[in-house]
Amino acid sequence: MTDRSELERLSSAELHDRATRLAWRRLDFRFLWDLLKTIPEARAAAGDEWRSEADIMRPLALLNDFIDADRGELAEALRPLYIDYLLRHQDEEAEDPTEAEG
Repeated sequence: MTDRSELERLSSAELHDRATRLAWRRLDFRFLWDLLKTIPEARAAAGDEWRSEADIMRPLALLNDFIDADRGELAEALRPLYIDYLLRHQDEEAEDPTEAEG
């Protein structure tokens, strides 16, 4: 079982990887869609308001951000989303066979 304090100690990239890997394994397109919708807000929270407005207007820019959501200030701004998702589905994450490899 993972608690919030353990997740808080992980890097943003690791949180992103764990949350998105779990979502893909669960076919949880709602989480992935929520992540996409949250990226412009996260960009603004990270101080990149111009890019957040561009992301809203250009779907391709948003998809590029989705690919880069595990890096830099964007990843830091998305940490709460990843942590909440992993806590909600911690039992399922524990069953992930790729976790045993790492």
